Amino acid sequence: MTDRARRKALLSEYRQTGPEAGVYRIVNNRTQRVLLGSTTNLASIHNKLAFAKSTNGLNALDRRLRNDIRQFGIDAFSLDVLEVLERKPGMTDAEIKADLKTLEALCRDQLEGPLFY
Repeated sequence: MTDRARRKALLSEYRQTGPEAGVYRIVNNRTQRVLLGSTTNLASIHNKLAFAKSTNGLNALDRRLRNDIRQFGIDAFSLDVLEVLERKPGMTDAEIKADLKTLEALCRDQLEGPLFY
C-alpha cells in the first residue's frame, strides 16, 4: 500500500469514527479536588493539559481551576478518563452530547470527595 493510499484510508476511517468522546476528571493531587467534565474529543483535553504543563500557563484549562493552579502549580494536576462513549454508526452530534451528559451524571453520582462546579 502506498503512502498516499494509506493516508486516504486512515482519513476515511477517522471521518467515519470521529474523535474519542467521553467523561474525564482533572484531579488536584494535593487537595484531591476534582473537575468532572465530558467532551466529544478526549484528545483535546489531554493536549490542553500537556500544553498548560509545558508553558506553565493558566488559561489552557477550565477557568474554575485557575486559583488552584496559582496556589499549587500546574504539575499538581492530572487527567483521568473515566468513561469512553461507544459511538454507533449514524449517531448525530446531538445524540452524542445527550449520551455524554448522561454518562457524566452517572460518574458524578459515583464520585466521592469535593468537586469543582
